Amino acid sequence: MVAKRVAGTSPRRGGSSVGTLELAKASQRRKKVPVSREYVGIDLHRRRSVIVRKNADGELLSKTRIVNEPAELVRAVEAAGPEPEVVLEATFGWYWAADLLAEMGAHVHLAHPLGNNWGNRRVKNDERDANDLVDLLRLGRLAEAWIAPPEVRELRELVRYRAKLVRLRSALKAQVHAVMGKHGVLPTRVDMFGPGGNAQLDALDLPAGYAWRLKSLRELIGVYDKEVARLDKTIAAHMRNHRGYRAIQAIDGVGPVLGAVMVAEIGDVTRFASADRLCSWAGLTPKHRESDTKVRRGSISKQGSRLLRWAAVEAASKNHAGGDFKAFYRRVAERRGRNVAKIAAARKLLTLVFYGLRDGEIRCLAGPARG
Repeated sequence: MVAKRVAGTSPRRGGSSVGTLELAKASQRRKKVPVSREYVGIDLHRRRSVIVRKNADGELLSKTRIVNEPAELVRAVEAAGPEPEVVLEATFGWYWAADLLAEMGAHVHLAHPLGNNWGNRRVKNDERDANDLVDLLRLGRLAEAWIAPPEVRELRELVRYRAKLVRLRSALKAQVHAVMGKHGVLPTRVDMFGPGGNAQLDALDLPAGYAWRLKSLRELIGVYDKEVARLDKTIAAHMRNHRGYRAIQAIDGVGPVLGAVMVAEIGDVTRFASADRLCSWAGLTPKHRESDTKVRRGSISKQGSRLLRWAAVEAASKNHAGGDFKAFYRRVAERRGRNVAKIAAARKLLTLVFYGLRDGEIRCLAGPARG
């Protein structure tokens, strides 16, 4: 608990300080809402949802179970009057509900699934979940997630779909290597899907079943290549006029693909007060457990955008051979090992990304940003 000494008290010389303690003021003040405004908690699911409505004093006004249709949701929330405070959890398919509620004038809050402590409850059902959500919001104890605007969500959809396609393509390529391994064929190229590698695959003489599978895999890989190339063009068109996107590509290791991932996953960078907050949100900072005189710091939390964390580590890994991160990486690696150095370099890189997206330039880097 953070506390401060009241004015007029002072520690005794040569002894422990004794005085009256008072709670420090909260750094962020919760916005004032009219006392008459109602609060709505929605436990959103795929097919049905439970909606609980309360007043500012916590009195239960209504409890409704609806089928997930826009008209049903609007009808249930309209009973709360104009501009109600509405909370729903960041769970499956929340986009449509949040947009619909915002259009009807509600103040929408998105509950963070990991940030709210539900405790050990003997009864767990939809009504209890909706009731707890509305109480957390009403009492000002709700841990909220950022509601990305529609344009950011659309960019995320493209970037995340591209990453999914690349993972599926990598699995297909692994199957090609598996077929080769079953017949003792070693790859003669690092990239078996370039000109030299394709020539080796064309020359393979395999039994009919294996040959059929190999041909099918190569055709599927070609389809994925075309889809990924189409996505790259679409994403580039979305990012054409993004100043921060061009700025962060001045960092060695950050190209068009990783840059797009960072822009899409971070969204509005001004929602972070500092670069440290961004690194914490990305899950690149250590876990911290403190109680009384005991302090434990563990491995990185890995709570946040997995794709952003991967992009930061990938970009920092490309920097090990040179650039601004070479000396930093080697210095940390000598003291703490390569794994720790890799995360430290990723955190340093993400700090530069923060300033690049915020200011549209990275002043500590020499040379103009690449377009």
